[in-house]
Amino acid sequence: MADPIVAQRFKALVLPHLNSAFNLARWLTRNDHDAQDVVQEAYLRAYRFFPGFRGEDPRSWLLAIVRNTFYTWYQQNRGQASATVFDEEIHSAEMAAPHPHDNPEAMLIRSESQKRVHQALRALPLEFREVVMLRELEELSYKQIAAVVGIPMGTVMSRLGRGRQLLATLLAPMDQEA
Repeated sequence: MADPIVAQRFKALVLPHLNSAFNLARWLTRNDHDAQDVVQEAYLRAYRFFPGFRGEDPRSWLLAIVRNTFYTWYQQNRGQASATVFDEEIHSAEMAAPHPHDNPEAMLIRSESQKRVHQALRALPLEFREVVMLRELEELSYKQIAAVVGIPMGTVMSRLGRGRQLLATLLAPMDQEA
């Protein structure tokens, strides 16, 4: 794709979604380094096939490529995948900025709650984790999730409902401790 117009269009439509692509890859791989590899390969694929892109939603199109790239990577690296755990405090882009009126205790409670939610999300089976992550963290519509994951919208709703139930079950013992 040597056409500078196509390259410029790719930059304008696809590159702005790099954070979403990395976020999805990070939740799927559970590892920053592997997520970087998946996103890099996904962007190469997206760039290669961009001249054929005719859709109106480049974000969903890119996230579908990231997801497919992850599954290819997963099949190739099963058993070789790094067991490095994602460190929320160091790597999380979602860490909320402290409220100006928060005291250290309130900040600690919020941080601990966030860690528990992220641990519960990581514990979800992959098929539920990906739809919950796409809906709740990336704020995609059911239709967009269906396009990304390649399943009917009813299945998206079913997996999302089941994923939320599992998440609530995982968080319930934690809520009782608080």
